[in-house]
Amino acid sequence: MTEETAAEAVSGDRLKQLEQEGDIAADYLEELLDIADLDGDLDMDVEGDRAAVSIVGADLAQLVGQHGEVLDALQELTRLAVYRETGERSRLMLDVSGFRANRRATLVALAEETVAKVRETGAPVSLKPMSPFERKVVHDAVAAAGLVSESEGTEPRRYVVVLPS
Repeated sequence: MTEETAAEAVSGDRLKQLEQEGDIAADYLEELLDIADLDGDLDMDVEGDRAAVSIVGADLAQLVGQHGEVLDALQELTRLAVYRETGERSRLMLDVSGFRANRRATLVALAEETVAKVRETGAPVSLKPMSPFERKVVHDAVAAAGLVSESEGTEPRRYVVVLPS
């Protein structure tokens, strides 16, 4: 087996593992929706190096919470359900009614505005505290713009600082 075919086999195995995580998560979430008597359709995908499951439907705001707190908790419970079945820690990403997708777009715009401000002033800019998901989105957007950022503080008050180059 050449290195290339070995790499393809590993990536194929990884894809199967991520698809299995998505299936386990979807089964768990379907049961949860049934228990809560909520209507929602599940969409499974693999995004980059993680499984992604989305619940779409009318009136699912109670699964998101005011600032996504319920969604974060539900994601952790779903990851635990996957761990229970596979014995492997999951980085599964859960979205409900497009909340994370919309939040990602807002955070990318915030990161771009902050990068422009840092370039203009030459001074570091600190953002408000964010969840790990939100910080990752901002770090990725800042890096894509060619600047550096770091997280400071302690949970739950951890925040991003964008630094001049």
